[in-house]
Amino acid sequence: MPQEFSLEHYDLIVIGSGPAGRRAAIQAAKFGRSVLVVEKGRRVGGVSVHTGTIPSKTLRETVLNLTGWRERGFYGRSYRVKQDICAEDLRARLHITLNHEIEVLENQFARNKVTTMRGEARFVDTHKIEVIGESGEIHHFSAGRFLIAVGTKPFRPDYVPFDGRYILDSDEILEIAELPRAITVIGAGVIGVEYASIFSALDCHVTLVEPRNSMLDFIDSELVADFTHQLRDRGIALRFGSKVERIEKHGPGQCEVLLEGGRRVRSDVILFAAGRMGSTTALNLDACNLETDHRGRLKVDPMTFQTSVPHIYAAGDVIGFPSLASTSMEQGRIAACQALGETAYDPPEYFPYGIYAVPEISTVGMTEEEVKDRGIPYECGVARFRETSRGHIMGLETGLLKMIFSLKTRRLLGCHIVGEGATELVHIGQAVLNLKGTLEYFVENTFNYPTLAEAYKIAALDAWNRMPPLER
Repeated sequence: MPQEFSLEHYDLIVIGSGPAGRRAAIQAAKFGRSVLVVEKGRRVGGVSVHTGTIPSKTLRETVLNLTGWRERGFYGRSYRVKQDICAEDLRARLHITLNHEIEVLENQFARNKVTTMRGEARFVDTHKIEVIGESGEIHHFSAGRFLIAVGTKPFRPDYVPFDGRYILDSDEILEIAELPRAITVIGAGVIGVEYASIFSALDCHVTLVEPRNSMLDFIDSELVADFTHQLRDRGIALRFGSKVERIEKHGPGQCEVLLEGGRRVRSDVILFAAGRMGSTTALNLDACNLETDHRGRLKVDPMTFQTSVPHIYAAGDVIGFPSLASTSMEQGRIAACQALGETAYDPPEYFPYGIYAVPEISTVGMTEEEVKDRGIPYECGVARFRETSRGHIMGLETGLLKMIFSLKTRRLLGCHIVGEGATELVHIGQAVLNLKGTLEYFVENTFNYPTLAEAYKIAALDAWNRMPPLER
């Protein structure tokens, strides 16, 4: 019989230690409340640290450095920093980065007196959970408030013969044994696009399969068109409007995807990256009267992150879009404030969305399609990175910054970037947008020279040249 321990009570119990869970726990602790964080993984950090945000972005940076990708504009496509790159080269930097992230997080928990426990949590009733520890022992806890921040796991349909070596999901790809010569990526969502472009930078032949006729539909279509052109120009085969009928493995490194219509795609490795599921199965949510959707996600109030059970909150990827580490952190913080009756700011209307592909994409505010749908008279300004002196210095041949302005108020409505440093550059647009800034900010202010940020002024002048003069 497993050993059982007596009931302990906390003000807040957080299930999951990813971005939402960690931020909520630390915020609650700073209010002087007792907090328990339950994490089923080997170490704290959740999906973000172990298989998601941090590992995939570390992999991207490692690939760009070892391949010399950023210098190929000057030295040609054959340029390499390291000639023979292997999977172990990619993992070396990964482990150093992950260990650092975990140590920082463990220190934050200890410094703020947040109690952590490793084990799998499940609800017993609406105010109690039990946690099955590493050795099978069972701990019982109660709390006045709960936050569910368990994140997601890869969607693994039955028709895909996953084997952990040649046919992989988006968690397993990080532990790939050897770099393939050719890889097929199924799913052109954010994760699929990121890994497809990263493996392309490693000079693998990449085929990207997507049943829809387009990708990244929530991104401004002009950016998607530019990004798609760059992928095709690098030799990535895009199979849009192609549904997968069957996946077969004929031997080691001999994988085949059969598409509707009889087309076949052969490669050494297949990455299935068509969606993720909320990691809610083991929580026994029936015991606390909570239901999930078909993807295991919880529905919450978008302002407070409260579920249908008043004292239970949820935040992060488990509640669905936008499923970003950055927004998850803010959701966790706001949820903790709301749960504990403390003052909380409303979630921001506009936040930056970053896609860490090669090249990066980042966007904030309304797309051109959304502006049209709302019937807002507008004008766009566009700048190419090659138009900036910094772009020339860096050897950039691609890169695009687009801004959308209201003709009536001249306010910035949206900022969209594809290219080197997009996820950093977007914050200038984010600040102006949220502070209700206008076209004149970009035209009248001075930017450091030479910088890529100068593209803001070029794009603003491009719009200004087509807009009616400002009435003074």
